[in-house]
Parts: sequence; structure tokens; C-alpha cells
Amino acid sequence: MPSIAIVGAGPGMGLAIARTFGSRGYDVALIARNRAKLDDLVGRLAAEGITAAAFPADVLDHDALTQALKDAATRFGGIDVLEHSPSPGNGSISSMALTSPSQTSPSDVQGWIDFLLHSAIIATQAVLPAMREAGAGTLLFTNGAGSVDPTPMLGNVNPAQAALRNWVLNLHKELAGTGIQAAHVAIGVWIGAGGPPEIPTGEAEDIAPLYWDLHTQRDEVERVFTG
Repeated sequence: MPSIAIVGAGPGMGLAIARTFGSRGYDVALIARNRAKLDDLVGRLAAEGITAAAFPADVLDHDALTQALKDAATRFGGIDVLEHSPSPGNGSISSMALTSPSQTSPSDVQGWIDFLLHSAIIATQAVLPAMREAGAGTLLFTNGAGSVDPTPMLGNVNPAQAALRNWVLNLHKELAGTGIQAAHVAIGVWIGAGGPPEIPTGEAEDIAPLYWDLHTQRDEVERVFTG
């Protein structure tokens, strides 16, 4: 059975992506900090006939993230698709204040660089050698639309998002012709209810098919979802 590893799995996009791939015969490795929340997702997927397993790890702990992906590869006989979409949640990153561009200091950006870009690099390094050996694989990275069109209220977040986007687009170029697809998804809506009234909303179930398209069609480096 092919498998997908979802880094930053949660009840929103992570679960929707797991269902999208799991319903098409993929085993699902779920990676996030909270074991109890992961176990709940595993149970929900199992009830739908999808094989999934939990591999707890904090994306800011590079050794733990690498080990979780290695354990997932051992459990499922390899990782065919990596999807990277960490969410701030309740960890240290959630306590970081948002800043405008003119009020942003290097330290305001550093935490987001670690969280978004560095974790993506570490996750990729954990799975890419096996993909190169197989001559096949897909690397999908989720980001905010501020990576493409920045907004002043996210003056310290957008540079990190843009750095991740730049790295993914460059990775896509490097991997051209190897059988490995790298692609970027920029989401420009608030997923689910409860967002600021001025921001458009969308449902995870409507966004998740983009990931399947990027994986199977393999002719695009980026999709931007704005509703």
C-alpha cells in the first residue's frame, strides 16, 4: 500500500488530506505534538476504513521529527508522499506576537523561520533519500497566501512564509526529471468558522483535493486557494 506522512496533522486540513489520500488506498502517518489528539484522528480514520498511525513529534525538535518520519517509514514500508502543514497550536510559537513590517525585528521573524522553513527542510531530508533511490515521490508544503501576497498585519510571519515558498519552488526545479514532485499550496482563506469577519472562509474538504491533483497530475509547482 502507498503511504502519506502528514506533518502537523490536526482535525482541519490534516484530517481532510488524510481522508483524501486514505480513501484512495493510502496508509496515513500522522505527525504532531499531541499524542491524544493524534490517537483521536487515528480512530476517526479507522472508522472510515482508513489505516492510520500516530507518530508524536514537535516540529521544532529536529531529532524527534526525523525519528518520527523514520518510524513511519518503517511502519508502512516507506513514505510515498510527504505533506508538511504545521499549525502554531498551543506551543511556544503561539505566544509570538504579530508585528507590522516597520515594527518587525529579526527575533520576531526567527521563530517563524524555525517553525515553517526549518521544519520543512528537516522533514524533507528525512524522506528524500529513499525517494531518490526509488525514483518516485511527492513533497507537498502548505503555506499561507501571505507567502505570495503579504499583508501588513503579518509583517513577521510573511517573510518566513515567503522563504518557505521560495525554497519549495527551488526544490521543484532541482528535482525536475527525477520522478519526484515538490509543490506548494498557498491558502488564502480562514479554514472553518470563527475567523475574523474581514477574512474569507473555506472548508478543508474543499481544499484537500488540490493536494491529490498536485500529486497525480505532477505538472504544477503551486496552487493558490482563495475560495
